[in-house]
Order: sequence, then structure tokens, then C-alpha cells
Amino acid sequence: MSKEQPDHHDAEIAMKLYDLRREAIMRESRNAIGAKFWPRTYEDFLAVTQADHPLNAAFRQVSSYWEMAYSFARHGIANADFLIENNTEGLFLYAKVQPYLERFRRETNLPAPAFRNAEWISTQCDEGRRRFGIIQERVKKIMETK
Repeated sequence: MSKEQPDHHDAEIAMKLYDLRREAIMRESRNAIGAKFWPRTYEDFLAVTQADHPLNAAFRQVSSYWEMAYSFARHGIANADFLIENNTEGLFLYAKVQPYLERFRRETNLPAPAFRNAEWISTQCDEGRRRFGIIQERVKKIMETK
């Protein structure tokens, strides 16, 4: 359902998303999730979704931010290829949680499937599929060294 061609509105969205990523709490949350969140098991993933986990606030901030950003493409507000070309960082988090999502979705009672927009952009968008494959490999290699 993504827009066929990007236009100046897509550029404005990309720039606004970039500006929001630089906000102090968002930057702190992104750094925490990027550096400290490396789930090796479903239990590791489930733990970060609990309110008492030290990374829970950062996880919620970062995951909801990227879900919002990728929803712009899924709902046709922004061109998907253009958006993902300029905003792949969320795919790193998605690559970390993707192995556990089927079970998480099955076992939780959320109103919408977790990470549905990241899943959409990484499976239904040509550039998203290409970049997600690269990122999955990168995350896999990093996990092997941790």
C-alpha cells in the first residue's frame, strides 16, 4: 500500500524522524537498546517487555518509535523504499526480536501484533527485504561474539 513515488513530503518525514532520533531521551534509549539488548532466548526477550526490567523504558521508547515510523510506509503515508533507505536502524531491533515474535504474539494478548510494521517493511518492501537480510547477517555475527 506504500506510495508509488517519494516526494517532498517523504523528505520532510525522513528529516523529522531524524530530528526526533536526536532528542536526548530518545538518543539515550537508542544507545541502551543498541548496546545492551542482545536476547539469546525467548526468556531474554520476554524479560525486557516487563515493567521491572532495567531496559524496559528504553525498549518501549525505541520499539514504539520505529513501529510508528514504519507505519507511515505500511499505510501509504510515505514511500516504503525511500523511508527504509533513510531509516534502517529499527531493523536492527527487529532482527534481534524476530526469532521470538511468533511465540510472543501467540502468548500475549496485545491488541495488535508486536512489530507488525517492522515485519511489513522487511517483507513487503523491496529495499526493506534487501536491507533486512544484510542486517540479519550483521546481528547474527555480533551475537556469535557476545
